[in-house]
Amino acid sequence: MRPSAPDVFAPGHLGELTQVVPFEMVDAALEAGGGVQRRVRRLPSRVVVYLLLAGALFGSVGWSGVWSRLCAGLGRPVEPVSASSISQAMRRVGPAPLKALFDLLSGPLPVQGGADRFASRRVVALDGTLIAVADTEANRAAFPKSRSGRGSGAGYPMIRLVTLLAASTRSLLAAAVDSDRVGETSLAAGLIRAMGPGMLVLADRGLASTGMWTLIRSAGSDFLTRVRTGTSALRLDVERVLPDGSWLSNARGTRVRVIDARITPTTTTGPERTGHWRLVTSLTDHRRAPADQLVRLYHERWEIETAYCELKSALGAGRVLRARHPRGVLQEVWALLCAYQALRTAMADAVLTSPGTDPDRASFTVALTAARDQIVLAQHITADRPDLTGPIGTAVLAALLPPRRPRTRTRAIKRALSKHRARTPHPDRTTYPVTITTHILTPHPDP
Repeated sequence: MRPSAPDVFAPGHLGELTQVVPFEMVDAALEAGGGVQRRVRRLPSRVVVYLLLAGALFGSVGWSGVWSRLCAGLGRPVEPVSASSISQAMRRVGPAPLKALFDLLSGPLPVQGGADRFASRRVVALDGTLIAVADTEANRAAFPKSRSGRGSGAGYPMIRLVTLLAASTRSLLAAAVDSDRVGETSLAAGLIRAMGPGMLVLADRGLASTGMWTLIRSAGSDFLTRVRTGTSALRLDVERVLPDGSWLSNARGTRVRVIDARITPTTTTGPERTGHWRLVTSLTDHRRAPADQLVRLYHERWEIETAYCELKSALGAGRVLRARHPRGVLQEVWALLCAYQALRTAMADAVLTSPGTDPDRASFTVALTAARDQIVLAQHITADRPDLTGPIGTAVLAALLPPRRPRTRTRAIKRALSKHRARTPHPDRTTYPVTITTHILTPHPDP
């Protein structure tokens, strides 16, 4: 095993993932974010960055425990550091270098055979989520709790995270973080810079607005979003009905195409509740983007929901963030996103070595477990043969998930809020194979 770095820099590694986040990249991020130390200490800034990244991979372990894991396989004695020393070093580095590191790591990852495209456009998803932070006075001041509704003031302070994600590999293209008082649409508007020509943005009803559509089109991208129906629906007059049942309309100056569809899932227990979808897209050519294909494509939007589950449940272990101060919260969030992107990069590289393998079959949990093992062992920090699939990729390819099948499960609360038995009947949480029937509803234009 080659040493990671001499002397006090030795604990600064991420196991095999150091090949994805090399020393030079971390040093460049520290330079860009103004986090380089004035003198070399027991905890140099580079080591602090790797400690933060490792902490994201060991979400349920305290910082002292993360430090011991970084030092466990070095094969040399490392002087222990106190929790207060770690906290001071993290404050010295600050959040800016982690944000700069994310900017270096973020971006689409390669896939085989154009599997990430539809109608020659890269399919991406845009959405937001909330993350709980430690309930301290400093965090409450920066991230105030909700003051409206039942139970206001209860629970944890929250931050809002909005990301732009490649649907095929679930790699992050851009991200924005702020208090949950800042709306999802406002944060999403800041990610327009990451969009560009040849991109198709999928979004849900919360981000469906004429203003957002205008911003996406101004970046040269196209969009496919679901919109509300009923009394609160945006008025979309029928200008011309197309052969596939969709119709052209004008949404306050933006030329759009509207698809009304009736979705009926059928399982072995019989037909489920039929849903009504209304999709709006800037892809007006029905020959290159037929309505039924767009309805199926919209299911890819759930890839970003899966990514948020991986971020908060697999990496974060379902816990609140550790940081007790706002700058520490931002630092920890950017470290979490960097670690996620590094792990996704290793997974995508592994899939590329297996022709014909769908990226969906790569298990995030398997990759995370292998990455943790390599950190503890301090192995494969540098690569003599960079083209060889390492232990993470080997573990992923040896435990590929089965091809994704259409399945459904009734949406129900999985974790009870009370220890007492509910009076309502116990919901059926069985997962059933499902056949989805899509019927495009053709409108009748007004005379």
